[in-house]
Amino acid sequence: MHPSAAHDAPRDDALLAQYGAEGAAAAADRIRELAGRPLPAPTAAIVLGSGLGGLATQVEDAVRIPFHDVPGFPTATVAGHAGALLVGTLAGRPVLCLAGRFHMYEGHAAQVAAFPVRVAHALGARTLVVSNAAGGIRRTFTPGTLMRIEDHINLMFRAPLAGPVQPTDVRFPDMSRPYDATLAALADDVARALGIRLEVGTYCGLTGPTYETPAEVRMLEKLGADAVGMSTVPEVVVARALGMRVLGVSCITNAAAGYTGQPLSHDEVIESTRDAAGRFEALVAGIVARL
Repeated sequence: MHPSAAHDAPRDDALLAQYGAEGAAAAADRIRELAGRPLPAPTAAIVLGSGLGGLATQVEDAVRIPFHDVPGFPTATVAGHAGALLVGTLAGRPVLCLAGRFHMYEGHAAQVAAFPVRVAHALGARTLVVSNAAGGIRRTFTPGTLMRIEDHINLMFRAPLAGPVQPTDVRFPDMSRPYDATLAALADDVARALGIRLEVGTYCGLTGPTYETPAEVRMLEKLGADAVGMSTVPEVVVARALGMRVLGVSCITNAAAGYTGQPLSHDEVIESTRDAAGRFEALVAGIVARL
């Protein structure tokens, strides 16, 4: 590394000046302005992962705001991410729906990846539903399996809370139960009522964008991971610092590397989420209806 590189790189405190509480409040004000109407506090903010954006079409009376119109929001670049924020109602409840997210493998800092959660909180959301497409490490998982995230392993090695503490945040958030037990019980109950098979497991977050090697998958299996992906963890960490309740759902899109001998591709990820999309949408709508 050139001696000046570390000096020239953005500092955590500089990032939080733009992507912390003050930046979130400014972005929330802009969203209210673009909506052109009073916005009630969302019953839930919902982050839709790769290929799972179809739920956005169920948001009624929706105002659709492209990410690039929101201060601090980069343009979404990943296939399967629409790159828009919707405010409206789902199952009769006001919601904020993020059709897409920002990933660290796109070159974004962890603070940027988690910024939409701060904005949702600034708009009044106190419940966060996160979803993602993930590779299945548990050997009984098949493509299309839905897994409620019970816990996660953070191997992304970047801290979205690094830098000066924000006035909205707990400095040292408790992560003994990052995913809310009451929401978990509700999700399980809704899944049973709808006849949807909902597995429960641990998600591991890696930076990507490479898929894991077979050796890495064997390591993750020994560490206790049931699924692996490239998102979600920064959002959950910031949500917990903000005191938000979190529910997480992974759509298992493929068996992890080394299990089948077949190469992995993003096209396969999108195809698998299409197969599971109807069940995912019914599950989340059923959960929101009972919040």
